[in-house]
Amino acid sequence: MKILRVSIIIIMFLVGASTLILYSFYEYNNKEKKALTDVERKNIDGKFIKLSQGITHYQLEGPENGEVVILVHGFSVPYYIWDGTYEFLVKNGYRVLRYDMYGRGYSDRPATVYNKNLYNTQLLDLIAALKLQGHVNLAGISFGGEMITNFACQHPGIINKVILIDPAYESLKPSAPRYFTLYNEAVNSNKRAKGQLNDFLYPKKHPEWIKHYLPQMEYKGFRHALVSTMYDYDQHGRQSNICLNNANKPVLLIWGEKDSTSPFRYSDSIRSVLKVDFFPVAGAAHLPSIEKPDTVNNKILSFLKQG
Repeated sequence: MKILRVSIIIIMFLVGASTLILYSFYEYNNKEKKALTDVERKNIDGKFIKLSQGITHYQLEGPENGEVVILVHGFSVPYYIWDGTYEFLVKNGYRVLRYDMYGRGYSDRPATVYNKNLYNTQLLDLIAALKLQGHVNLAGISFGGEMITNFACQHPGIINKVILIDPAYESLKPSAPRYFTLYNEAVNSNKRAKGQLNDFLYPKKHPEWIKHYLPQMEYKGFRHALVSTMYDYDQHGRQSNICLNNANKPVLLIWGEKDSTSPFRYSDSIRSVLKVDFFPVAGAAHLPSIEKPDTVNNKILSFLKQG
């Protein structure tokens, strides 16, 4: 009996010590210490607007009567991913909107499920709130390409043209329990930030990329948004692209030939069911609009001017 009691005490001690170590490791690595408030947003570039699910950070420029182009960012890098393309299109007379999806950048991080409905509602709300006139052109990069494919399927009546840049194809849910993934994201936050450089063929050419990424990680809700998207955003590439094809919209598909994030081979899968103007980009990985800006931006402009 005495041996059993001692064993229980030892086990309880080890469990308690392990829990304390795990919690301490979590607290040390957890970057989410601040709430995203109006005070925090005071010195942030861009504008803010209250939508049905929260405040959205956005930038809108170009002539009032200009043809509208909406730029949708990827899984975790907010709207600065469109630096260069945004300014280029504004300069060429388009009315250009870019925004941070909920949970990213300086938009709100609602404690909700991050699924197709949330992302589609945010964009639809934004179009209505900003009173964007006429049919809009949608451009999405990476996860943004996946998202606008689904949005265009749901709302074909307001869409003119679609531009997909290295779009995500299939969403593979993590095999681990959600709580484990949340913990892993917290204790490996630096790995998440540094991993953004893997999107480039030549990462050393983009020394400021991680520095731009880090600020959004300081605000509570960023991790929840990413993990919920991983588990709750259902995506089936083939079905989504068949749906977009049935919407009969002109589609430009741009893909970096050296992409390992959204492998180049998926371009074949998309083109097997979706009629596109296909534009492979040599010497670029997952972000060809950044690595080969002149090539990509001029192709986008040419596509928008067609017809």
